[in-house]
Amino acid sequence: LPAVLLVHGGPFMRGASRNWSAEAQLYAGMGYRVIEPEFRGSTGYGAALFQAGWRQWGRAMQDDLADTVAWAGNQGLIDPKRVCIVGASYGGYAAMMGPIAHPGVYRCAASFAGVSDIQLDAELADSDLPRDYLKYVMPSLVGDPSKEAASLAEVSPLKRVAEIKVPLFIAHGDLDRRVPIENSRAFVSAAKAAGVQVDYVEYADTAHGFNNSADRTDYFRRLVQFLDRELKASTQP
Repeated sequence: LPAVLLVHGGPFMRGASRNWSAEAQLYAGMGYRVIEPEFRGSTGYGAALFQAGWRQWGRAMQDDLADTVAWAGNQGLIDPKRVCIVGASYGGYAAMMGPIAHPGVYRCAASFAGVSDIQLDAELADSDLPRDYLKYVMPSLVGDPSKEAASLAEVSPLKRVAEIKVPLFIAHGDLDRRVPIENSRAFVSAAKAAGVQVDYVEYADTAHGFNNSADRTDYFRRLVQFLDRELKASTQP
């Protein structure tokens, strides 16, 4: 089957569970194998896995995602040549970074409310990230924007966008303060300038998640159309 690699947000949290997931069921119902990896940094599997993700945005955390695709291909669960990486928030960052970190693994990528540049996101005035998080937590778990600009640039989808060779679907809400929309606007502008194929949509009444069913429905309709176009999967439920 063609596959959707669905990357959870956070990233330092538990991702999937056996509870109902409308998003995962949507993709499965449209004929996709849905893979929801608990990459390093995810919680609920012990301190070692959690701590292995510290300061690994765009690095080992990204490697885990590519390893998951390889595993699923070797198991015969998916067509490894028809995989799209999809996610929101941190998952959106991972989706944008996927074709950069592992070219050839993904046929397409889709991000909702994704962080396009760690340093940019930390410096935006309209961000609601707590000051204590920026001062104490972020340097330990992600990186210090004030002291490690060069290192963070290495794992910046925004700064490395020209390396992307696959189609993108990007969406963001105008009211988002956790990951302000400037992340996507700057990224899409740079992507178009670099000749990267990108579909982009903004939602005026959406924050870091959908506030109404009309926008949510429109988003998933557009995303499924994008997946069908790029992975050439059946649209029959």
